Amino acid sequence: MLYGTVTEFCTPQECPIMSAGPRYEYLWEDGVKYKRPTKLPAPEYVDALMNWAQGLLEDESVFPNTIGAPLPPPQCTLLTAWTGVPFPRSFRETVRTIVRRLFRVYAHIYSNHFDQICALGIEAHLNTSYRHFFLFINEFDLIEKKELAPLDELNDAILAEDKAR
Repeated sequence: MLYGTVTEFCTPQECPIMSAGPRYEYLWEDGVKYKRPTKLPAPEYVDALMNWAQGLLEDESVFPNTIGAPLPPPQCTLLTAWTGVPFPRSFRETVRTIVRRLFRVYAHIYSNHFDQICALGIEAHLNTSYRHFFLFINEFDLIEKKELAPLDELNDAILAEDKAR
């Protein structure tokens, strides 16, 4: 939703590469249309990402939606809290891939479009959205620290503020 606010600025001409500043460039690979890591303009990358993620979210073999009754302890674990269709063994890795790629959109917005976000007066929305996203991925260790490098300074500030609460 927040990315939609910068689409008039994030064009193939303005953002010919999906990047987070000059040091971080992201290539797209989905194993279907793009079998090898491929340079895409930022808007095409984001569109491919959103379509890919939507496809996964709608795939019941990846994200089952048949839930039965709660299981009693000790059978109840993070991935088996309910009877019904179990989550696949690859579930955590799939989620990690999704959120890693979604992080790249935040990194792109902060690095390439923050001035436009401020001009639109929506930086508080971006900051709040990212803060929730970052605290979630941090809590569940979903993205490796090196992948978060483009926003290290912001991430450190969020953690410091969270720790002070």
